[in-house]
Amino acid sequence: DRHLAAAFERQKQAGEELTALQSRIAEMTVEIEKNQNDIRELLNNRASTKAKLQHYETTLEQIKVRRALLYKRLVEAESDVQRQQELAAQYTEELKAVSGKITDSVEQIKNYETEIAGLQKEIGQANENLRNRQNAYHREYSRLESLRNLTERYDGYGNSIRRVMEQKSREPKILGVVADLIKVDKKYETAVEIALGGSIQNIVTADEETAKKMIGYLKQNRYGRATFLPLTSVNGSGGFKNQEALRERGVIGLASTLVKNDARYDGVTNYLLGRVVVAETIDDAIALARKYRYSFRIVTLEGECLNPGGSMTGGAFKNTSNLLARRREVEELETLVASLQSQIKESRDRLEDIKTAQSLLEEDMESGKEKLQEQYILQNTAKMNLDRATEQKNERET
Repeated sequence: DRHLAAAFERQKQAGEELTALQSRIAEMTVEIEKNQNDIRELLNNRASTKAKLQHYETTLEQIKVRRALLYKRLVEAESDVQRQQELAAQYTEELKAVSGKITDSVEQIKNYETEIAGLQKEIGQANENLRNRQNAYHREYSRLESLRNLTERYDGYGNSIRRVMEQKSREPKILGVVADLIKVDKKYETAVEIALGGSIQNIVTADEETAKKMIGYLKQNRYGRATFLPLTSVNGSGGFKNQEALRERGVIGLASTLVKNDARYDGVTNYLLGRVVVAETIDDAIALARKYRYSFRIVTLEGECLNPGGSMTGGAFKNTSNLLARRREVEELETLVASLQSQIKESRDRLEDIKTAQSLLEEDMESGKEKLQEQYILQNTAKMNLDRATEQKNERET
């Protein structure tokens, strides 16, 4: 019985333990089912999380790519801003440089215009100067031709003299009239012409045979008379006897010393003028004549004449022939005409030089204007480039 009781007790305990175990199993079963549900939920969540993780990883990768792209764009944008800044600085310098060139070109063109206007004025003056010189040339040349015609026709000479001189081309030993063979300074012309008197129209020949032939020609044709001075017979020997008179007050010298001539005619000038004293005034002449007892001929610069023996000739001198002055005037006019010809050439050359200078300046100015237009185009281009670069820089910065 004790054993049975012990067995019941053990059965009871075992039943209680079984119940407890069954209860525990039931609890565990519930727990297991719960855990299995949790496991299933976790498994489901894991799949979702894994999908999300993959999505996040994909998104992260995309974000990284996007970030790299944006960073690249940012770097590019910053680089572009810098490049636009550099371009803006470059275009600013270009604009400044071309604007400076434009200012210089405009100033240069103004200078060209001023110079051309000045040359145009010079051309006007040069033309006027040329016209004046041409007018003077034509005027003086006409005078020269008139005097030459008078000289060639031997106007103012006697008929017989003209007739002989017409033969000069056929008779080369007719050397010329006295007035053609001597030269006299203007201040001595009156005195020398008075000293020569009618001898101024004497005809100089190389020899006596020529003089004889021409005398026969005049006689045969009844052309009148003429005086001939053959070089072979006229030598003016003997000289002036009163040499001390040449040192007196108011005495200029012998008339023969106041003329210029070819050496071959020295005998003729000494013959005609070697015994005539030239004094400055009539008072000088009178004092000289008294002192030397009226022994030689004296003429004054104004044309008074004191003859040997005491006679005096004077008054208002009216030189009707003016042969010496005419010879001098021809030579002076020849010199003047030659000078005017030279001046006309000089004026023409000067005019051409000015016109050439003006033409070159005009070419330079046209070239300058073309360059200026090119510079204006470059300036506009630089302005547009600068505006575009500034605008793009501002866009990049924003």
